[in-house]
Amino acid sequence: MSLHGAPTSAELIESVREWIERDVMSSTEGRLKFHSRVAINVLAMVERELAMGEQQEADHAARLELLGMSDDARFAQAIRHGDLDDRLDEVRAILRADVDAKLAVANPKYLDGPT
Repeated sequence: MSLHGAPTSAELIESVREWIERDVMSSTEGRLKFHSRVAINVLAMVERELAMGEQQEADHAARLELLGMSDDARFAQAIRHGDLDDRLDEVRAILRADVDAKLAVANPKYLDGPT
């Protein structure tokens, strides 16, 4: 149940992205076609963030909590001050998981590695 009902924000974004892909891209060229591709990529990123972002935020907070950190600022400060030097494997694992989460939204193809 949603206060705003259907279509949802995610559905609206998907519709605009699909319209650009189907109708705009096929009838444009040059600069406008390039900007259409950029718009498609941006909308796809927003779709993925809407779909995954809440869970990613919860997962990130849980990872920080494993190190006893309340937020990113405290985590960064602890790294800068060397407070976590004895836990570098854990720090690397958290940072890797965070980068993977960001890539899953920004461009999931980068998670596949070189082709």
